[in-house]
Amino acid sequence: MLVDKVTCGPGHGISIGSLGKDVNEQGVQNVTVRSTTFVGTTNGFRIKAWGKPSNGFARNILFQHATMYNVQNPIFIDQRYCPDRNCAATYQGSGVRVSDVTYQNIRGTSATQVAVNFDCSNRSPCRGIRLNNVRLTYRNRAAVASCRNAGGTAYGFVQPRSCL
Repeated sequence: MLVDKVTCGPGHGISIGSLGKDVNEQGVQNVTVRSTTFVGTTNGFRIKAWGKPSNGFARNILFQHATMYNVQNPIFIDQRYCPDRNCAATYQGSGVRVSDVTYQNIRGTSATQVAVNFDCSNRSPCRGIRLNNVRLTYRNRAAVASCRNAGGTAYGFVQPRSCL
């Protein structure tokens, strides 16, 4: 799937998911999103998965050439997706396998201090995450990256400093 030359805002941004609501759910693969602009959105690029057992996956995904202005969650993998309070009490760890996700040539501003958030499951950690030439700031300062159960690499200029 190719998504090209999209402008979002205001609104939710671009999300893959929600994945893994059912145990035997198909996965998502071979997605490219490029040449996008986000203005005042809740999310920029988000992958979201329920915190429950699943055979699903999200792999071979490329987010490329984006500009973000005042985005709350510019780069976000959420394997603890919970749209209401009831599911938080039943969190079991997401079984959705997230792998081979690249964020390349992304720049702009975050509305929150944490601009890069990889909140992955201990049951199925995120693997093969790549940051390449990412420059996100928060209030004209370096933003922060947060990683939980995520592995990968950062190369080129990467700000905020990578936690991978």
